[in-house]
Amino acid sequence: MPTLLRKGHFLGAKLRSIRKRNKLTLEELSARCIHRDVSNAPSVSYLSMIESGKRAPSPELLELLASVFQRDPAWFLDETPDTELQMAEAPQGGAARIPLEPAFLFSKNVLQAAIPELLAQTGTTGRQFAHLLIRSHQEMSRNDFPDLERAADSVGERRFPLSVEDLLQLCKRHGLEIRWFERKPVLVRDKDRDVRSMVRSFFEPPGVVYANKALQADPARLKFDLAAHIAHKVLHGGDGLKSAHATGGEMGGSPEGGSSAAGMDAQDVLHAWRDFECSFFAGSLLAPRVPFRKFLTSERYRVEAGVKLELTPAVIMRRMTKVSPYPYWHFFDAYPPGYLRAVYRGNGIPLPWGNLAQVSDPCPNWAVFRMIEGTRGEASGSQISVLRDGDRSLLYCCNSQRVRDMAGNPHVLSVGVDLAPALDSNGAGTADLVDSIFKECLHRRGEGKIPKAASQVLRAVANVLNIAWIEDALSQPARIICPRSTRCPRPERCEGARPSRAREIADVRDEILGR
Repeated sequence: MPTLLRKGHFLGAKLRSIRKRNKLTLEELSARCIHRDVSNAPSVSYLSMIESGKRAPSPELLELLASVFQRDPAWFLDETPDTELQMAEAPQGGAARIPLEPAFLFSKNVLQAAIPELLAQTGTTGRQFAHLLIRSHQEMSRNDFPDLERAADSVGERRFPLSVEDLLQLCKRHGLEIRWFERKPVLVRDKDRDVRSMVRSFFEPPGVVYANKALQADPARLKFDLAAHIAHKVLHGGDGLKSAHATGGEMGGSPEGGSSAAGMDAQDVLHAWRDFECSFFAGSLLAPRVPFRKFLTSERYRVEAGVKLELTPAVIMRRMTKVSPYPYWHFFDAYPPGYLRAVYRGNGIPLPWGNLAQVSDPCPNWAVFRMIEGTRGEASGSQISVLRDGDRSLLYCCNSQRVRDMAGNPHVLSVGVDLAPALDSNGAGTADLVDSIFKECLHRRGEGKIPKAASQVLRAVANVLNIAWIEDALSQPARIICPRSTRCPRPERCEGARPSRAREIADVRDEILGR
């Protein structure tokens, strides 16, 4: 038994993984064990405890479980967290998941003590951490929040589009009074930077919405703010535990939407989650799933079509990742020099940079990064990108737009899709096609014209997906992008890359063993 405890750190995760891959429930696995050896067969609850790491099986039980799956018992004890333990269908969204074994290190009590210490030592605020949790939940659930959708449909009766007057009438129906104020943009402190910000609106319980008069000249933003405050009244009874709407905050929050001190506070999580709920509700209210999907189909997913609805590009982009029947989308809202105000990665694309620490080597060839850095050029554009991940080449297409927030700060909105699943579904030789684009770009120092054969296949896929900006991107050079510029596969490294003479310890170790 001590051997199993010390060598079985991944035992529970491996058992859960192999059971699920074989489509067995805990009840079915228990029954299979009873059929083989009734005296050593585990109960359903005991199997659950083994999988969660709370119990270690006896050698006899381990032998029995191994026989069910036709494995050697040593496979459960070899301490190798291989790809079978990732438990993710590619692309799943966000970073790869890891098995939380051994369970005694990931118990609730240990995490409750370790997480605040981690945040304090790294200078991470509770609001930042809460938004990371919410983003992971959002990506793992494929942006699916049916209760919020139903609540919005009930309030708006799926009317589409809603005018400013419609929203004002809904406010009145739900007991909300609108009071107008005048305020110009001001400089505020947001964690470790000064931000030119503007208070757009805020909620005062039990039913007063204070709105900036500047919104009267900007119906698209006014509609979103009113919809979000209606959400707070409907979902939370208007108790006021919600952030104000202001420009320029990071990770989806207003600049003063929570504590700026490092460490965790329960209020940070509450505010962050409520802000997300109200934002999601507002998008659902302004763009109900069925009529909005019909609209996107008729407009071939062109973001500019949102002008017809008096909806912001951000609302259009974020909602299309939800209502599209194609699930492999990503969305970035980025402020210079590299702050991400909002992120969604239903296709698992890496982040070009992060908010918790400014990276020193961002790849300058990401479309969102190029547009942030560019002082001139087009206000919008589409790009097909090959991202090199180890030995694999991944293919993405995005549409990016440079816009300004209400305080006048420039930022870039970018929405994109992973093209590989669509290529696979249409019987294309995905690996060869992507490799042909990669080689052409590599030959042309990082960007090059898409080969004719690949272009024809991608044009067909664009028509199947009915996304016009994929076709638009075919007339532009494709680019190689990388998770970090120091890992750039180009012969001539991109401008952000810094040469390094540092050795990898693993390489040194292999050299020693080789000799």
